[in-house]
Amino acid sequence: MKLHIKLILYNLFVKAAIITILTILIIIVLDRISLSHLKNRILDKREKLVRNLSSEEIADLLEAEKTFTDYNILKEEYIILTKTAPMTFKAGHVGKFSVGQREIEGSKGDYLIFTSQLRYGADYYRLEIGETMAAVKQLKSTFLFFSFLTLIFMALLTLITDYAFTSYLLAPFYRIIEQKIDKVNEPLHFNHESIPTTTTDFQHLDKSINALMNKLKQQFLTQKQFTSNVSHELLTPVSVIKSRLENILSNENISEAAETKVMASLKTLNRMKSIINSLLLISKVENNQYEKNEHILLPTLLADVMEDLEDRITLKEIQFINTLQHNFSFHGNKTLIHTLFINIINNAIKYNKQNGSITVSDEISDDYYNISITDEGAGMSPYLIEKAFNRFEKLNSTDNESNGLGLAIVKSIAAFHNISVAINSEINKGTTVEISIAITHASCSF
Repeated sequence: MKLHIKLILYNLFVKAAIITILTILIIIVLDRISLSHLKNRILDKREKLVRNLSSEEIADLLEAEKTFTDYNILKEEYIILTKTAPMTFKAGHVGKFSVGQREIEGSKGDYLIFTSQLRYGADYYRLEIGETMAAVKQLKSTFLFFSFLTLIFMALLTLITDYAFTSYLLAPFYRIIEQKIDKVNEPLHFNHESIPTTTTDFQHLDKSINALMNKLKQQFLTQKQFTSNVSHELLTPVSVIKSRLENILSNENISEAAETKVMASLKTLNRMKSIINSLLLISKVENNQYEKNEHILLPTLLADVMEDLEDRITLKEIQFINTLQHNFSFHGNKTLIHTLFINIINNAIKYNKQNGSITVSDEISDDYYNISITDEGAGMSPYLIEKAFNRFEKLNSTDNESNGLGLAIVKSIAAFHNISVAINSEINKGTTVEISIAITHASCSF
């Protein structure tokens, strides 16, 4: 999950929690205020009743007891007056509040009830005054409803504002990642221009990446220069030794045992020369010493590759299946692209089974031209796939002819042309090498 999404969710949860807590607190306070207001109303009503009490009113209230209540049309309050025995009268008793359910003309409801004692003349009475709790409940329900609407509104507002703000805040960070990490294939192509930002942390990150890439660039250049120099220097003594060994072979007096040793030495020298030439090729490609402005028609180039490898295909009795549907072309270095396909198809032949097949297919997908080369060989394990493009990494450890640089050359040539190469393989099910070339109006055509 991206950082700005986490920040948005965090802010959303925090605000939701704060609003929920505040709502609960307000409801508690509102409930107490409402109850206090109702109690004051009841006490005021009792005071007025007692102040204006007369024999006629007492008679009316006692008569009303038969119907249980004296209430208004909305049934919001009632008064009950009942006569009690003198012995139940408690001097100094103020009264008490309680919440109970009462039924008025078949309609039940919850009421806040104040029960007190009353003495009028020589008689003693029990006075009960009740106020409905429906208003309090209605107020709480209304408040909960509007609190819920407020919560929804705040959540939506939070999502929108936080998304906009975090996107603005983290924009420099994503530009740093995109321009200085994701789009950098090698240190030589690194852009050292600072990303504009007012956030100190991002400025520090930008400077740290620039410093790190400067170190990597120097090490990278040193390594490539060393590889190039060593390869050049090795070619001369190898050629000299090869010439001398060939001169020895031309001597008619050489023994058979000596001839065998000389032939083995020549084979080793040829392998060494192949490794040196491969390293030189990789070094030149990585140093951008090749032009890539030639028009390459892929079907024609693949036909040339198959012609070069025809003898090997025939020797292993492999069926070559060409199912290309698109006459795709692009600009690049024809020699290097030829070498790329030579190495890939050569591996498909080398590690294929006898009487197997090689299928070449293509498709257009998401602005990419994809070409696949599939064999019916022994396949590769995930471990080998991960290391396949490493230098001197052999796909088959028992293959003495391989120097482990074929796919390393493929990787360098592909990177030079901004081409992606991927390997999909399963043990005993064969291997597919997928090559993807971006389609642009400037460099590609059909």
